[in-house]
Amino acid sequence: MSDFLIHVCIMASLYSVVALSLNLQVGITGLVNFGQIILFGAGAYGAALAFSGHMGLWAAFAAGIAMASAVALLFARLGRDLGGDYWGIATLAVAEACRILLREFDGVTGGAQGISGLMPLFGTLDRREAALATLVTCLLLLAVVFWLCQRLTRSHYGLALKILREEPLLAASLGYSPIALRTQVLVMSGCIAAIGGVIFAHYVSFVGPDQLVAAETFLIWAMVVVGGAGNNLGVVVGAFLLQFLFAFVPFAKDFLGLSSDYVAALRLTLVGGGLLTFLLWRPQGLIPERIGGAIHGK
Repeated sequence: MSDFLIHVCIMASLYSVVALSLNLQVGITGLVNFGQIILFGAGAYGAALAFSGHMGLWAAFAAGIAMASAVALLFARLGRDLGGDYWGIATLAVAEACRILLREFDGVTGGAQGISGLMPLFGTLDRREAALATLVTCLLLLAVVFWLCQRLTRSHYGLALKILREEPLLAASLGYSPIALRTQVLVMSGCIAAIGGVIFAHYVSFVGPDQLVAAETFLIWAMVVVGGAGNNLGVVVGAFLLQFLFAFVPFAKDFLGLSSDYVAALRLTLVGGGLLTFLLWRPQGLIPERIGGAIHGK
């Protein structure tokens, strides 16, 4: 396997983890979160700050999860007073505000230049072996997150989340607290995204505010929508599909004889075009959510 394919698979695995965390909110619970990228960024900056403070990897995970949980709790607090659409806009605004703050605190976060030089996860290995070890780590992380999401969505707790998504008043009448459920889902998904962010930061050895632009959130949304919101397997398929399409855009550019200036435009077209196509003609995605099925955790 070439170094290029290894890199694409690593990125696809990490994006799959983040997309699964978004699917818990959007596909399972019905929460319209347009600020998901900042939860991922919390993990990345947690890793960067731990590195700057000469702390270890476990400190990076702890810092990233703590930061992501704090942002998730802020999202949940906003959700108490705002309806679904307005709440989605508010999450986008909070994510952008956090990105601007990260850019302005030069002394702590490195400002617009970010923090570079993070140690790779497997720095004692040579470049090829380190890349393969990172790929195995990312695939294992994806497998664990996928298993957890499957167990969660097929449990009685997952059924409560789906009832909340479809009929909030019915969920309340059955004794579930909508506020508590939404808060729990946001914190859980935030922690999952943060773990992916920590590994991403150590893989690319750099963290900066330009990695947390709103377009990244909509890329993750596209992965969920294209794959099939509410279906964990579909979300992983959507993440890998879009990541591979993104990776081969430069080759398409060369084939069509376009300049390098068109690469970013082609990628945005893929995201926007993919979202519109599936929302209009196949809103259930490539692998639709399966209605019914076994309920575990009795």
